[in-house]
Amino acid sequence: MERISWHQYFMAQSHLIALRSTCERLMVGATIVRDKRIIAGGYNGSVSGSAHCIDEGCYVIDGHCIRTIHAEMNALLQCAKFGVPTDGAEIYVTHFPCLQCCKSIIQAGIKTVYYAANYKNHPYALELFEEANVRIEYIPLEKQTLNLLPKRIND
Repeated sequence: MERISWHQYFMAQSHLIALRSTCERLMVGATIVRDKRIIAGGYNGSVSGSAHCIDEGCYVIDGHCIRTIHAEMNALLQCAKFGVPTDGAEIYVTHFPCLQCCKSIIQAGIKTVYYAANYKNHPYALELFEEANVRIEYIPLEKQTLNLLPKRIND
C-alpha cells in the first residue's frame, strides 16, 4: 500500500476540519504544521458561545458575513491561546486566504501557505505574501485521499 504524501495528508486534514464549519456560505478548514507535525487546526464559525450561521443565518454586511471568524484566524488563535509558536510554520487551507487572514499569517511568522482552491485571491494579498517572502503553493486535494474505508486483506 502506498502512503499519501505529506501535502495530501495535511490538506485532507484541513478538509476534514472544514466539516465542522458553521457557515452556510462556505466551509473552510486550516491546519498549521511545523516540522511535519500538526500544531493547530481551525474552521470558520462564530465566536465561542455566540449564535451560529447554521442556527440564525449569516449576518451579512457589504457582502461579508461578520458573524464568523475565519479558519486561518481560528487556527492562529488556538496557537496563541495555548502558547504554541507559529514562527516558521506552514499552513494548509482549503481556500486561498482573504486579505485579513493573509496579514495575520504574515504577522504570525508562517513561511508557507498551501491552498486547495482559489477563492477571490486578492492581488494585494499576493503582493504582501511576496513582499514578506511567504511562499504560496496550490495543492489540490486528490479525491482518493479521502477514501477512509481501508481495503480488507481478503478483498
